[in-house]
Amino acid sequence: MALHLREQNLSLRDIASRLVITKGKKKGRHPFPATVLRMLREHDATAASVEG
Repeated sequence: MALHLREQNLSLRDIASRLVITKGKKKGRHPFPATVLRMLREHDATAASVEG
């Protein structure tokens, strides 16, 4: 979902406000923008290593 929202050129704050944590003690809350940034960076690094 975060990848889809990033493709729409939304800010990290906007992406975080549209996501909801589904597991753990923070279930039902929105992630912090920094968490979204970290997840997207990790995804990009993984995708680059698979391609390269």
